[in-house]
This record gives sequence, structure tokens and C-alpha cells, in this order.
Amino acid sequence: MASLSPGCGTVVVFFHPDPACVARANRYATLGPCAVVDNTPRRASAAELGLAADVHYIGNAANLGIATALNQGVAQLRALACDAALLFDQDSEPSAALWRGLVAALSDARAAGRRVAVVGPAYEDARLGGVAPFVRFGFPRLQRVPAEGSELVEIDFLITSGSCVNLHAWTDIGEMDEGLFIDFVDVEWCVRARRAGYAVLGAPWLRLAHALGGEPIRVLGRRYPSHGPVRHYYLFRNAVALIRRAYMPAAWKCNELLKMPARLVIYGIWLRPRSAHVTSALRGICDGLRGRSGPMPVRATRSDDT
Repeated sequence: MASLSPGCGTVVVFFHPDPACVARANRYATLGPCAVVDNTPRRASAAELGLAADVHYIGNAANLGIATALNQGVAQLRALACDAALLFDQDSEPSAALWRGLVAALSDARAAGRRVAVVGPAYEDARLGGVAPFVRFGFPRLQRVPAEGSELVEIDFLITSGSCVNLHAWTDIGEMDEGLFIDFVDVEWCVRARRAGYAVLGAPWLRLAHALGGEPIRVLGRRYPSHGPVRHYYLFRNAVALIRRAYMPAAWKCNELLKMPARLVIYGIWLRPRSAHVTSALRGICDGLRGRSGPMPVRATRSDDT
């Protein structure tokens, strides 16, 4: 891979990383500044993990959530005078074309005078049918924008992994919302970015292989991503919390309200153990109405994947 722009760095969030995750982070560090934020609930040093000496390692020794980890990583890159940040999950596998393309797309958009917050690729999950379209908020359903063509397209949000953030816009937009902990962090930040006058841009010619959730389940002929009960707590809690916020788009709120009953039915019929999934979702709804934020309360944790 060719090296990145001198002003562009990488943030990678670890959670129980395997050797392949460490190897990818070491490769990122050969391209430019790389901040690894480790949310694994145990204390380890960069050397113990096998990280290269030039990786900027932040070991939290606790799962502080994806939003906090991203904020920590971005703060590290800003301290190193980076003007852009590539954000990746630990298992993301970007191609050379994606690396070059994202940096170039953001640079070209800024050079053209566009106020851009973030540029991202289309993600591809073969388990869910291939390349996913980009999304704009709409009602009664979201507007799907096919990932086609060679021009940047304005959309309403991007998933975090694979996104290239303009750090010149970071102060205007603000940090990721740490109270959300994990789900809808990317959606909420993109909404604030657009409200601040910055564009969220999809690069349809770029692709990132990305596994969305656990093994998909088939429901009435369609494939849906699945998660453990803990993630379903956050999914419901944060949806309720964001629905209560005045600045979130009405179309997004209405879509989430429509999806909630369907999700509860799916979790209660197709996922095992049924009671754990439904109980976590209902607890999430209650805590969202109570205004609870941060990590899931210990009393409610019964399963795996935060």
C-alpha cells in the first residue's frame, strides 16, 4: 500500500483482539499515525499485544463503549496534528484502493470548497446479499441510494467503520455521544454534522467488506443481521433516547417507531434464547424512557456482545 496523506491517521478500536487484528493495526501504522484504543476488560501493554512501537496505544482496561474509544483515538490524532481520521473496526480489512480512495475523496471534496464532515464507502456483506445501498431518511421507509457511479453522493449517515472524518469539522460538530455507548452513535453524529452545515458523503465506487452483526437469520425469505441480547438492549434504549431528542429527523423517528414492534416479534420467535432477547429489548425501552445512558446496568447483563 502507498502511504497515506501526511495529515491523515487511523483509529482502530480493539475488543478482545486476535493476532490478525494486531497485524492489521501494525500495517496501518506503516501508512501514517495510528491510534489503537483497547476496550478489552483487562490491562495489557502494547508490547504484550505485539503492537509495533510506533502505534499509539490507549489501553482502557474496561469496555468504555465505541463512542468513548473513537473520541480518545481522534483526540490522539488531533494532538499529532492530523487533519483527517480513518476509523476502522478491529476486523475491517481495507483494500489499497479503499485507503487511497477515501483520502483522495475527502481531499478533493474539501479542495472543491465543500463543507464535508465525513466520506465513506459502500459496505459489502456477502451474508446479507452483497453491496448495501446508501441511506437517506424517509417515511414510511428509508430511501435506498444504490452504490453506483463515480460521483460522491449526499446521504444522511454512514456506518463508522471505513469512514474518513474531516477533523477540521470536529470542533464544530462535537465528539461522538459517549452516553449512547455503542448503537446509533454513527447515526446521531452524522445528524449533528448535517445540522452544523456539513455534508455526509458516500463514495459509491469504493467498497469495504464488513460483517454487520452476527450470523444473519432468515425471516420470511429475507436475511437480517443478528446480535446478542446485550446489543439489543442498546439498540432499543438508544432508539428511544434519540426519538426523544428534538433535533433528530422526524422521518428517522417514525421509521424507528415502526420497526420496534417488528424487531420484538423477530427476536421473540427466531432468536434463541427468546426470553433473553425480548427481556433485554424491553429493559432497553424502559431505560430509554428513564433517560439512562452509558453502559448497560450490571443487573441486566446476561450475555455476550457489547
